[in-house]
Amino acid sequence: MTSPNLAAAADASRNSPAAMYTLLSVTFINILGFGIVVPLLPFYGASFHAPAWQIALIFSAYPIGTFFGEPFWGRLSDRIGRKPILVSTILANCLCYGALAFAPNIYVAFVIRLIGGMAAGNGSVIQGYIADVSPPELRATRMSRLGGAYNIGFILGPVAGGLLAKTSVGPIGFQIPLLAASALCGCSAIGVALAVRESRAAGDGPTAQPSRWAMLGYAARHPVIGRLILLTFMVGLAFNGIESVFGLWAQHRFAWRPRDVGLCFAVAGLVSAPSQFFLTGALSRRFGEATMLAAGMIGTVIAMALQPFGDGGWTTYACMAAVALCSSVAFPNAGAMMSRVIDEDHQGQIMGLNNAAAALSRVVGPLTAGLVFAGLTVDGPFWLGAMIVAPAFFLAVGAGRAVRRLAFLTPFA
Repeated sequence: MTSPNLAAAADASRNSPAAMYTLLSVTFINILGFGIVVPLLPFYGASFHAPAWQIALIFSAYPIGTFFGEPFWGRLSDRIGRKPILVSTILANCLCYGALAFAPNIYVAFVIRLIGGMAAGNGSVIQGYIADVSPPELRATRMSRLGGAYNIGFILGPVAGGLLAKTSVGPIGFQIPLLAASALCGCSAIGVALAVRESRAAGDGPTAQPSRWAMLGYAARHPVIGRLILLTFMVGLAFNGIESVFGLWAQHRFAWRPRDVGLCFAVAGLVSAPSQFFLTGALSRRFGEATMLAAGMIGTVIAMALQPFGDGGWTTYACMAAVALCSSVAFPNAGAMMSRVIDEDHQGQIMGLNNAAAALSRVVGPLTAGLVFAGLTVDGPFWLGAMIVAPAFFLAVGAGRAVRRLAFLTPFA
């Protein structure tokens, strides 16, 4: 049952387009800063004369931090409100980018990346806010726009980082892109403070929350949430694995250069972003969230399985774009379906668990794909990815049936 205070706050926030666009900008800036920095990390680590394993740790630190941050911030926002958590985490990320610009050695850089990843794990708070202020039929549309903002940031970030960095002068050459990412986060925090109205009125938070372990057990047993969290992990495992080895695969198969790989990812992003802004919501309203989630899984399996047959020309681009398109029309529906079966006092915590599963897949996926690529066959990550995603179709169908059976639930009275 929605409390009167929460309903009033939600009505006020629902009628504020500025708040929605500010939240989209937060997602965009999060991934823009991430995109500015990530392509530069190998060069950043090398500027400290770090060996390969230390550079790999720098990559892993951020998703590890996000893995712990997502459920923590989501749970806390359920209790004290979304806005203070958003402002504080964005400011923390701002400070982390600034500190990374002046890190004295690779070990300090690792700690900063770990803290920054935890601070950036505020996606569950944003999703919780959208669930608070959106009627059920609009949640897939609005969550898909978050994905669109993510993809635009992913396209523009590496371009901005490459233009701003001066890799030839050592660690100092990375200060400008890092400080730019820091400044963007500062602007985003100001925007949230000024334009976003709290969606959870004072006193609406639960007086006592279940422990994270109790909520994890509840989520695992739930016929909708458990299936969708597993689906998120499986698809993320496959997608992140393929993404991590794609450049090596294309170089081995077609002698592609970094510019060719970047162009292929840009095409995928250009297909994905408009789809999430304009297509996903309409298809979900027309055919249903569960149907679109299941259809997206089928399309992803087919596109991944066909990728090894590409010729390095338009077929390779088309398969990568198809994976992006199918993910775009599928994934926002998972969050929308989960929001239907959990009460407002636990939206952030459940979204946090789902996002933590995605963060874990960003750690495990590249490692798994790298081992298959090096130890079995260069095409192996694509075959493995298709096999991992295939069962996700049945998870989507099962979750859809369970949503239709269940009433709105409060997990802990």
